[in-house]
Amino acid sequence: MIGELQLALKDCDAALEIRPRYLDALDSRGFVNLKMGQANNAIADYDAALRINPKHPSALYGRGVAKMRTGNAVGGNGDIAAAKLIQPDIADEFASYGIR
Repeated sequence: MIGELQLALKDCDAALEIRPRYLDALDSRGFVNLKMGQANNAIADYDAALRINPKHPSALYGRGVAKMRTGNAVGGNGDIAAAKLIQPDIADEFASYGIR
């Protein structure tokens, strides 16, 4: 699993070399960092994605989970609530990938 995540991270990095403001690559890299336990890196990626689209539900939710993991419950809960307003089933989507 870790090897696959590292390959996914490299793919995201390669996509961002070509197109630095590629929302899906930033969101995906945030997700990979979250899966790898790199919450601060995930927050940075999700922040970058949200600068492009402040209402991107997976970036909001992922950043919320990452904030919770760093001990920022207020910020995390706020992001998670905002994501659920946009996409009510977002928690189920993340849970299907092992993120709670």
